[in-house]
Amino acid sequence: MSRKSIILVALLIISPVIIYFLWPSDEARIRKLFKEGARAVEEEKIDEVTAKVSFNYSDDNGLTYLILKDALGRFFRQLDHIKIEYEITAVRVDDGKAVADIDVRVVASSGADTGYIVGDAGKAEKMTFHLEKERGKWLVAKAEGMKKIMWGQ
Repeated sequence: MSRKSIILVALLIISPVIIYFLWPSDEARIRKLFKEGARAVEEEKIDEVTAKVSFNYSDDNGLTYLILKDALGRFFRQLDHIKIEYEITAVRVDDGKAVADIDVRVVASSGADTGYIVGDAGKAEKMTFHLEKERGKWLVAKAEGMKKIMWGQ
């Protein structure tokens, strides 16, 4: 066997192993989605936030994709200097669906007032996000715990 053939065979054997270890897992992609989403909220970029949400979004509070997008616009007009602290406590992935449990705190300003609008210094607000894989991307399809954020309850 020639030297080129040996190198080619070695590359064919090693390539799948390298791809397997370097390819991001579904959990890593979901964590990245929340990191990018939090940054987009802090920067008040509605289109970047809603790019992380499924057009089929629907939750127990009656929110849909369009209502959520409109509510985000009002939210961003009312508040400034939004800072999000979050900790992903669990991610469970199963057959194109996932659930992420997240502890969230949000600090923002309204005029001269600054304070927690979600959670507080002593306790974060617990939220659960249901995600679905659509067109090869993870998107938020439902959220639990949004009522306090969107409606101030």
